[in-house]
Amino acid sequence: MRARNEAGAIRIVERAVDLGVTFFDSAHKYNNGQSDIVYGKALRAGSGRRCADGKAELRDRKSAMRQLEESLKRMKTDYLDLWQCHEVATQAEVDKILAPGGALEAFVEAKRQGKARHIGFTGHSDPAVHLRLLESFDGWETVQHPVNLIDPHYLSFIQAVLPKVKAKGLGRIAMKSNAIGNITKNRVASIEECLRFAWSQEIDTLVSGVETVEQLDQNVAACKAFTPMPAAEQQRLLSRTRKGAHGPAIEQYKKKEAGARGPVHRDGEPG
Repeated sequence: MRARNEAGAIRIVERAVDLGVTFFDSAHKYNNGQSDIVYGKALRAGSGRRCADGKAELRDRKSAMRQLEESLKRMKTDYLDLWQCHEVATQAEVDKILAPGGALEAFVEAKRQGKARHIGFTGHSDPAVHLRLLESFDGWETVQHPVNLIDPHYLSFIQAVLPKVKAKGLGRIAMKSNAIGNITKNRVASIEECLRFAWSQEIDTLVSGVETVEQLDQNVAACKAFTPMPAAEQQRLLSRTRKGAHGPAIEQYKKKEAGARGPVHRDGEPG
């Protein structure tokens, strides 16, 4: 979610609750902590509203726990429904997370203490990183990664990761259905095609960003009218998108091929 100011952001969240949205995505670093603060104001304690998702991107136990405590304070709550290890991009980061004193210890401890009801991890750079995290620890409960109609053409999370998450019975959280806006910006496909394709991939929920209440209303209307895209229609769509721009040129957050230039997009940066 992006909004011009705090009041606008709160308005979007409150409207989302009224429309029946029950999953809200935040992270410690989003907008220098303002994301957590907005959710804390919009999803007031005792109102029956909950902020489902917080994240921490630091990789050692002590720092991750500090980020959790800061998020809880900002959100004005004693616990998160879901706390996720945020934006794991490289195998070196996995090494730190899994090492003694690493962030994994913080996630296990937070769940034991009741400060996180469920724990998971997110990322959008390299499916191999997700697979290693899945194989290294049986306590993850959710996995969040890109699901969109050009993902199958390069380092595909849909093909490599999603089936394994499903087989383990974990929560399947999709994101980047419009590749931070680049799919529609480059006229690869329409927003309606992006949403319908993502929702058709046997996911549990989709994190879909909006900038205005009007965009929110349109997305929710599309969700309520959703019918799964038949396999044949999906294949025709993928055949079409394969011929257009794809890979890191559009999915700027994915790991680039050896020798390729340009920075990798980090989560929370402007698209």
